[in-house]
Amino acid sequence: MAKKWYVVHTYSGFEKRVKTLLEEKVRNSNLQDQIDDVLIPTEDVVELKKGKKKVSKKKTFPGYILVHMEMSTENWHVVKNIPKVTGFVGGINPVPIPEDDVKAMIDLARSQAPRIVAKYVKDDRVEVIDGPFNGFTGTVDEVNPEKEKVRVVVSIFGRQTPVELDYLQVKRIG
Repeated sequence: MAKKWYVVHTYSGFEKRVKTLLEEKVRNSNLQDQIDDVLIPTEDVVELKKGKKKVSKKKTFPGYILVHMEMSTENWHVVKNIPKVTGFVGGINPVPIPEDDVKAMIDLARSQAPRIVAKYVKDDRVEVIDGPFNGFTGTVDEVNPEKEKVRVVVSIFGRQTPVELDYLQVKRIG
């Protein structure tokens, strides 16, 4: 039977613990030939904290891990009986996910360009914290997630003026 990737639901925040316990269980039960990889999908993101850019790892799907395994009743029970595991996605008869989807998640985790966390929506009140408009306040008029930019309407000499800024140049107020 061929190994495939399955999605396992865990308690949110316990993904690393489940991965460690599952890897120990596999090693102690000598099941390496049936369960050979456990993956926590993550990606690098850039956040602005205390005025500085900080790159951190974020879980792409909090509360889920991927397990590369041969599906059998015994292996299903090995995974399901790990503490903090609630079950397989698909229940008693889990459906494997396509290899291409797993490859895309692994590529995302290894990508060199971290993604900037988008947290703005139209009509947000923001303050410009970097660049020539530093200190100005305005309203988000448009969000461009592909370019990671926002168009903010600020008041310059009493005129409403749209200004295009990077996500990291503004912070939400109010």
